[in-house]
Amino acid sequence: MQKPFILQALPMDLSIVIINYNTFQLTCACIESVLQYVRNISYEIIVVDNASPKDNANEFLVRFPQIKLVKNPENNGFAKGNNLGIRHAAGKYILLLNSDAYLIEDCLLPAIDFMQHHREVGALSVKILYPDGRFQKTARRFRSLRNELLDLARPLLLMMPYSKRATLMLNQYFRGDFDTEVDWVSGAFMLFPKKVVEQLPEQKLDERFFMYGEDELWCYQFKKLGYKNYFLSTTSVVHIANASTEPAKQLQLLKTMIAHELEIMQEMHGRGLYYHTLKSLFLTKEYGRYWVKVLVWKVARKKVR
Repeated sequence: MQKPFILQALPMDLSIVIINYNTFQLTCACIESVLQYVRNISYEIIVVDNASPKDNANEFLVRFPQIKLVKNPENNGFAKGNNLGIRHAAGKYILLLNSDAYLIEDCLLPAIDFMQHHREVGALSVKILYPDGRFQKTARRFRSLRNELLDLARPLLLMMPYSKRATLMLNQYFRGDFDTEVDWVSGAFMLFPKKVVEQLPEQKLDERFFMYGEDELWCYQFKKLGYKNYFLSTTSVVHIANASTEPAKQLQLLKTMIAHELEIMQEMHGRGLYYHTLKSLFLTKEYGRYWVKVLVWKVARKKVR
């Protein structure tokens, strides 16, 4: 029998914000995993339904009467949906948790304990796994000319000891096997103190992107405030992260992500020579990798991540 979450007097430890858009069954599984595994902290679950045309949002309250349901009158994006949830949050900490993610252990107690002992932390994520147990490469560095060039010179990187290479580059060079400071983490599981949001312009997360790239932008803005972002290796969640294998849809997604990445790069580096050199290198690499993936898919019907 599932135990209900702890009901305590405020201040509450944690508010978990989950955005639903036509993912009723996945969202229910996500909520159930939280109820199953989270212990010894006071928390609330806030489901924000982004005007799902295929879901009856009231059904969440039928199945989970203890949650807070916020019905957004329109689907105005991931960032705006999360900000709406945060406005209803009573917790000291906020967890943004994707509807297609689910807990497999009590990852929140050690994550919050880590943050309580490291007051300099802005955003924190844990090890994120695919359903088959593979590690998702969600501990990342910001793009820089140095790292883009090093990525092209992989034989040189592979000559380094693993720990040095992984710490320097993160991303695909990191296996998620040690705790480390990072530049940015995935919005699929992003934990941060509510006070950090209150220090941002307009006291909310940046809403300029409808979807994709907002997690990198937020982490950059947290760092500008003087906070550090961290990856915690000792506990895990699962993120389904299904993506289309159809080349046309992959290209559309790639174009969106590239546009957002370029906007973040402009915010970080301005529009001078450094930015334009980095932009050229970045575009060459990303479109080159896309066409390699298309070729592999057409020849072998194999998806390349």
